[in-house]
Amino acid sequence: MQRYTDCPQVLRDFLSYHETIKGQSPRTISEYYLDLRMFLRFIKLMRMDMPIHARLDEISIQDVDLNFIRSITTSDIFDFLSYLANDRTVDPDAPAPEYGIEPAARARKLSSIKSFYKYLTVRTKQLTVNPVADIEYPKLRKSLPKYLTLEQSAALLKAVSGPNEKRDYAILMLFLNCGIRRSELVGLNLSDVYEDRIRVVGKGNKERFVYFGSACRKAIDAYLSERNKKVLTDNRALFGSRDGNRISVTAVHRLVKKHLLAAGLDAEQFSAHKLRHTAATMMLSGGVDVKTVQEVLGHENLNTTQIYTHIENTELKVAAEANPLSKLDFSKED
Repeated sequence: MQRYTDCPQVLRDFLSYHETIKGQSPRTISEYYLDLRMFLRFIKLMRMDMPIHARLDEISIQDVDLNFIRSITTSDIFDFLSYLANDRTVDPDAPAPEYGIEPAARARKLSSIKSFYKYLTVRTKQLTVNPVADIEYPKLRKSLPKYLTLEQSAALLKAVSGPNEKRDYAILMLFLNCGIRRSELVGLNLSDVYEDRIRVVGKGNKERFVYFGSACRKAIDAYLSERNKKVLTDNRALFGSRDGNRISVTAVHRLVKKHLLAAGLDAEQFSAHKLRHTAATMMLSGGVDVKTVQEVLGHENLNTTQIYTHIENTELKVAAEANPLSKLDFSKED
């Protein structure tokens, strides 16, 4: 928490709770901090009755205390959301800045505020009234996740070559078979590989086991015969880099892009994360129920997993064909 020296104590305690008790990542903590700092700056500026555009980023929140936060009303929060939707700009120095940030960005900031007040009212009971409890999230445009087809996935695997061929092939097989995150793959140790599964440490340091098939096991074994001859600076690591260190998230990103290009696939459209989407899509199209896929992917909320249910579902097609009306043709010919 030393890096957040401009925080009031009540905000520092909230960030510390999510870091030490909830076990959330430094990136998540940083996003909470930035969102809530902007929110509290806005409320202070409104109380000072001063113009918003030139002054918001200069406002100090060090003097904010529990009484100040207690005085914030639902109306104040609506004013902040209105500011985000109509007046906030990402790049105020642009020649022609555009005002109003995207619904997804507004939703994230609202989520941070909701978490803050839940901590104050439910977790620590410092407040009795939650002014944000009943505020709905901005309506988001739902876009279908991009994923590789079976043919594209096969082309990607066939395109793997080079000095790290066995390592890269095993990495791609794990992504496509297990749907793990890049950060989870980077964190894998040799001791995390079992006969038919891997132990993964996901978000919030939550552990889960993810099973893989025989083809993935074969790819891992081929790589292990090579890996066991090497000594890394962190010799627990399953995957190493050419400089002898544990492989990094950036290196994984680069190797995936490299092999996508070699396979003739759009490296701008696809990425390591899209391979996770591909694994989820393949599981669902193969008949795995969405709750099981949720557990495999390590999603805390089932709604997150349900974005993958856009794929063709054989059972739904069978149900449609079973409807007697589906056989009737009422079209009129000339």
